[in-house]
Amino acid sequence: MGQKVQPVGFRTGIRLPWQSTWFAPKASYGQMLVEDQRIRKYVDDKFNKQPPFAAVSKVEIARTRNEVKVTLHTARPGMVIGPRGAEVDKLRQDLEQLIDRQVTVNVMEIKEPALDARLAGEAIAEQMKKRVAFRRAMKQQCELSMQAGAKGVKIICSGRLGGAEMARKETQMEGSIPLHTIDADVDYASVGAVTTYGVIGIKVWIYKGKFGAQEEQQEQGAPKRTLHRPRSARRMARTAETRRHESPKAQEKPAQQGETENKQ
Repeated sequence: MGQKVQPVGFRTGIRLPWQSTWFAPKASYGQMLVEDQRIRKYVDDKFNKQPPFAAVSKVEIARTRNEVKVTLHTARPGMVIGPRGAEVDKLRQDLEQLIDRQVTVNVMEIKEPALDARLAGEAIAEQMKKRVAFRRAMKQQCELSMQAGAKGVKIICSGRLGGAEMARKETQMEGSIPLHTIDADVDYASVGAVTTYGVIGIKVWIYKGKFGAQEEQQEQGAPKRTLHRPRSARRMARTAETRRHESPKAQEKPAQQGETENKQ
């Protein structure tokens, strides 16, 4: 039985960048990998699982010889930064104590949260925790993503939906989701909603279009520039020679016209 490949991992290194960018010798590779896991878990617990719910979707980590650069992608940058940068400074100090290295924290804003699969899944999970009907939550999120400019949305919820005794799976889909096209920009996330009946698994696919489609549209909309190439010396010599041959014929015509007038 065929299984669906994870869309983000399928495109990482080809169309999508790595979320951790660093090199390490074999002896310290495992230690750095565990540090990355600790950083991501700490950020998720601090901003996504307790107030103020800053909606952090992705954490990118890059390492140099002396420091660790952490970039947070969030829909609410003000919650992460805090008044006069107090929250960012506190986060940097906590991460430095956690991994015992110098840390730099950057914050990037997500302009369209409805096009982010992780944030869409978290929104559905929050509604299910408040006992909102799961079909209504799935349909609303599909409509929001399509209105934001998505080409296709697919949401699957599995578990004891609505408190039923037997677990089942429900699917909501709009548009198209190409799974085999590497050029297709498909975002994917898997989120768990902890309810009184148990954990409900939520999977979200969002198709945003092909990679580089916006750049191509901008290039097509821009006015085309015409390039004027200078004539070659050989071509200029030909035109000069043809003009030289044509000039005596042009002089003969007015002379013939003058002779006919005198005869008359």
